[in-house]
Amino acid sequence: MIYEDPLYRPPSEAKSLILQITVGCSYNRCTFCGMYKEKTFRIRTEEEVNRHIESAAAFLPNASRIFLADGNVLCLPAARLLILIEQIRDRFPHLQRLSLYASPQDLLRKKPEELQLLKNAGLDLIYLGAESGSETILTNVRKGASRDEIIRSCRMIGDAGIGLSITLISGLGGKELWKEHAADSASLMNAVQPDYLSLLTLMVVPGTPLHRDLSEGSFEPLSPQNTLEEFRLFVGALELNHCIFRSNHASNYLPIGGTLPEDKGRILDILNQALNGEFPLRDERRRAL
Repeated sequence: MIYEDPLYRPPSEAKSLILQITVGCSYNRCTFCGMYKEKTFRIRTEEEVNRHIESAAAFLPNASRIFLADGNVLCLPAARLLILIEQIRDRFPHLQRLSLYASPQDLLRKKPEELQLLKNAGLDLIYLGAESGSETILTNVRKGASRDEIIRSCRMIGDAGIGLSITLISGLGGKELWKEHAADSASLMNAVQPDYLSLLTLMVVPGTPLHRDLSEGSFEPLSPQNTLEEFRLFVGALELNHCIFRSNHASNYLPIGGTLPEDKGRILDILNQALNGEFPLRDERRRAL
């Protein structure tokens, strides 16, 4: 199999077969993101993809999970995605889950009936980086989508019956906006009711616009203690019906997981104990993206 590195995938896809359908990110302008900067975005040709799939099928014919990389594979036209999904399902008969990244912009360019066709063809799960529910923060980090657009795109996924996994970034608003970030992100999650929710913690990547803001003093990051306070405020405001929650990414100071709302009290208890110094936090040198 031929990949154009570096490859990125969600933590939950660690054991999945990765098929690289696009190279880079179709948007790639978020101020905090250092991914895909080495690449110029392009969609791989059908010939490249066919060779890639055949090579992968020969190498791992019994793959049960497949993740389509790189960023925003949903930018492809629905007609091509349908052919691609059919091809993958045919070559991997034991496949149980097919997933990909999508941006709100790409989702909103799709018609609801196109998403329904993708679901029927075998698209099981979409990962969407919402990052924050705060309109101010979304504008500051140049997300390229408003809060309302994120809500509409997430509801399109749910209406099509496709699983929705959302990622948020703790600390993205810095010290100035941490309360707004926590409250508005929780209300966003309450509005869209994701199936999965992952909370990462901000790491400022050298070379990004956010790193420049940090160097110039216009962005003040949260301390580990502040991050846990924001985390607690966020979880306390969540009203989810059934959601698998994880904050066990390598960037997080305190790995926690559970199912919401059942484990909400336990998660808050752990956060309170950590804020009282009863739980050790991950050392800064051991954090990673």
